[in-house]
Amino acid sequence: MKRIAQTIRLRPEHRELYLQLHSAVWPGVEAALRTANIRNYSIFLREDTLFAYFEYHGDDFEADMAAIGTDATTQAWWKLTDPCQEAWADTGTGGTWSDLTEIWHLHPSEGDAR
Repeated sequence: MKRIAQTIRLRPEHRELYLQLHSAVWPGVEAALRTANIRNYSIFLREDTLFAYFEYHGDDFEADMAAIGTDATTQAWWKLTDPCQEAWADTGTGGTWSDLTEIWHLHPSEGDAR
């Protein structure tokens, strides 16, 4: 399993639209993510900064990310969400989102149920 954390800026003038869209993410977008082996995906907001975290459970990360990018429903979703975002100078895995480097992770202990 691969953990991915990313960040991007939220354009203040599009804040309400972005929040409204994410209050009911399209089922087809969620299905494309699941098909591409994405699990435990969350997006957080602090002021005008978005932070995303997801886990990848597949065997070919690049191919699965490319499949998401060619999905017609996801492309339509991005036409609505992309104008709401402003990329940092450095972008990564998510195209316009910038990857964050993991510097620490609390691993489950032997007695954890997970």
